Amino acid sequence: MMDGVMSAFLPPLRLTGAQILRDGEMQARSVSLADGRLTRAALPEVDLRGFLIMPGIIDLHGDGFEHHMYPRPTAPFPLGAGLASFDREAASHGVTTAYLAQGWSWEGAQRGPDHCEAVLAAVQAYRPQMMTDLRVQIRAETHLVAETQRLIDTVKRFGVGYVVFNDHLEEGFQMSRLAPAQFDHWARRCGKTPEEMAEAIQVALDSKGEVARSLCRLAEAFDAMGVVYGSHDDPDGETREKFRMIGATVAEFPLTHRAAAAAHAMFSPVILGAPNVVRGQSQAGNASATDLVAAGLCDALVSDYHVPALPLAVWALVDRGVLSLPKAWALVSSSPAEILRMTDRGRLEAGRRADLVVIDAQSRKIEATICNGSLTYLSGEAAQRFMAQPRVISALNDGEQMAAE
Repeated sequence: MMDGVMSAFLPPLRLTGAQILRDGEMQARSVSLADGRLTRAALPEVDLRGFLIMPGIIDLHGDGFEHHMYPRPTAPFPLGAGLASFDREAASHGVTTAYLAQGWSWEGAQRGPDHCEAVLAAVQAYRPQMMTDLRVQIRAETHLVAETQRLIDTVKRFGVGYVVFNDHLEEGFQMSRLAPAQFDHWARRCGKTPEEMAEAIQVALDSKGEVARSLCRLAEAFDAMGVVYGSHDDPDGETREKFRMIGATVAEFPLTHRAAAAAHAMFSPVILGAPNVVRGQSQAGNASATDLVAAGLCDALVSDYHVPALPLAVWALVDRGVLSLPKAWALVSSSPAEILRMTDRGRLEAGRRADLVVIDAQSRKIEATICNGSLTYLSGEAAQRFMAQPRVISALNDGEQMAAE
């Protein structure tokens, strides 16, 4: 058991014959693992010629888990079942650490504080069964000032390490005026009538004068607890500067080139959505992530609403000639680890967690994911290579028996 995640470790192994990402370049060398860690020891071998071995993907922001808990907006499933389903999806796409972006908003329902605390409790309860290292990022609406102390208490109680500030109030207000049908749909998805949602917006608007004080109080508390915090959807450089001044260093999804450039100038890590890269544009009409990556204004890519987009975005950047494979993969591995101060992962170096992804070099299919030294996903030719090692079969059988017990 390491980092609170259940582990049925693979036996000590040496993965040979593959190209591995090491020291910023693809190298023809082996990688060894034992007891959940990378090591330099000479061990029984698994031949992975024809494959690439990359560090496990670290996803700093994804709300795709909501689809597993709410397959339809009005059809909720048990939180534990949703987490288990998302866990398997993440592993199959090479993710070894995932931050679930959970709202803390005046909207209520699945974005409200009650549901946020329920998700945190569910993640805590599910932790012994985890394959992927699942964590929670809280997306806190700035105008929910009445719950400031509750947010501080919740972050402390559940050990939340990452918070971003949102301000979608104006967006909701304008929707109520200019797009009543869309506003009605949004309200009902949040379990409110349009009138109740309009009232919630008005209450939030009335708290405008208290927002700055609330943010400073939150920042002071987060600093004391060692929480990394940032802002979400900065529309311009002035907004980024305001958040940077209170210590909110991370700039998540800046809406414009100017906002991203301002963040870069302030040494704020810029996080962008992988789906934006894959599709070649933002689904909301904001800045092109590919253009920002090409301009050197992106430090990490995240799944946003679609986990499969993470590896796809890497290959899209490579195929478009924007970045080399090592630099593109760094956006989903070493750089996210640095942003969240996770010194035990993100690179294939001895002593770090054995978090890695095995990819068919020709088809680019992910065929194996190893998280904390445990096989969390295995398929295709890679499965045959691993199964050719009797020690692996024995370990997997032992793991199945332990799970059954």
